[in-house]
Amino acid sequence: MKAQTFLPEDYRPAEDEPFMNERQLEYFRRKLIAWKQELLDQSAETLEGLQESARNVPDLADRASEETDRSLELRTRDRQRKLVNKIDAALRRIETGDYGYCEKTGEPISLKRLDARPTATMTLEAQEKHERKERVYRDD
Repeated sequence: MKAQTFLPEDYRPAEDEPFMNERQLEYFRRKLIAWKQELLDQSAETLEGLQESARNVPDLADRASEETDRSLELRTRDRQRKLVNKIDAALRRIETGDYGYCEKTGEPISLKRLDARPTATMTLEAQEKHERKERVYRDD
């Protein structure tokens, strides 16, 4: 196990330091872990809520409303599960040294983009190109 990197509380990755140095990697690792924990906590709350609302509701309108709420909760939970998988993949990329580099071009992903979207796997340009290509194929 490697030594813990010291990170001041107010640290923010900066363009004038070496890209994906130990401090930047530690910053993004902590950010991803905190985000994952927040999602897992929300998921636990969702499950508790679903278990509590599983009671038998005699009124048809109330039951329909509750089913709609449950469906929305489950969709949200599924999105959270997929996001946790993306976070886990990003944490693996930190461990392997691939984090912060575009999977299409190999170029560094901007720090601003990574700070806003720590699970990003492509530069903004590569992402836009990918989405345009996807849209063309979807329209066929």
